[in-house]
Amino acid sequence: MRILSGVQPSGLLHLGNYYGALQQYLELQHEEQALYFIADLHALTTVRDAAALRTGTFEAALAFLSLGLDPSKAILFRQSDIPEITELLWILGCLVPLSHLERAHGYKDKTARGIAANFGLVAYPVLMAADILAFGADVVPVGKDQIQHLEFARDWATRFNLAFVARYDPQDPEAHRQGNERGILKLPQARLQETAALVPGTNGQKMSKSSGNTIDLFADDDSVRKQIMGIKTDSTSIELPKPDNALYRLLQLVAPPAEFAQIDASWRSGGKGYAEYKKTLLECFHARFAAPRRRHEELIRDRGAIERILADGAQRARALAAPVIDQVRRAVGIR
Repeated sequence: MRILSGVQPSGLLHLGNYYGALQQYLELQHEEQALYFIADLHALTTVRDAAALRTGTFEAALAFLSLGLDPSKAILFRQSDIPEITELLWILGCLVPLSHLERAHGYKDKTARGIAANFGLVAYPVLMAADILAFGADVVPVGKDQIQHLEFARDWATRFNLAFVARYDPQDPEAHRQGNERGILKLPQARLQETAALVPGTNGQKMSKSSGNTIDLFADDDSVRKQIMGIKTDSTSIELPKPDNALYRLLQLVAPPAEFAQIDASWRSGGKGYAEYKKTLLECFHARFAAPRRRHEELIRDRGAIERILADGAQRARALAAPVIDQVRRAVGIR
């Protein structure tokens, strides 16, 4: 079973990144063959600062490794180090109907907000499909908002197989029935991340870098304290039970289950103010992430080691993509 997913290099990672995706990725590395990439090509649709992109890519790799990714088990690589991905992007793009791209959720959302519809924005789902299909991924962990991308990848893989595999039957893609031929591009399955729906930010909205409402995993102690103590709350009196809000949900995520049971009982009975609960969240944060934060400080001093891990990951990833792309090239006639 081959699992693949990626993260954009958007600077310092935060609790939303961790509980929304990275935690599951780190668990999966012990169960399956896991490939994780830093999507620096995807980032070019919005990033226009070369130094910022390089820094963001380094920070993303550093975060993966600090949080426990084992490069002897999982494969960690830069998207731009795999030319097979961009080659497959073009080949797939020659089969993808423009109508599919125009109804992509990301495209419609961004153009509705006034973002210019350049080629990168329109072709974004095709690049994402190429990321997945180039490695023959079986499973892709996704949030609910990314299900459409998986559906596109499956549809376009089917279109390719129908066009270039003589006895391909889309009702029997693995060719279990005699006379059928297996497709060249494997149809990936989504693994839905139910917990990825919403990690609240300090203002109660979904935590995101663009909203400026994050609690950063690897910021300095003073910055983390300011972020947590700045969580927006209401004016409920100390003696009263507290309503469900961002602070409560963050405590539910970060506190150990046994400790949260006590927090929950106190929260529902009243008698403590929000300031005390914020201090508890700060303590839970440092208890949970103390070791990764120490590891981050150690790794950041050796940029060469990070680069070697990414280079080794790219070599291993290309070895997996090579047989897929070789079949694709032969099928379409460019080899």
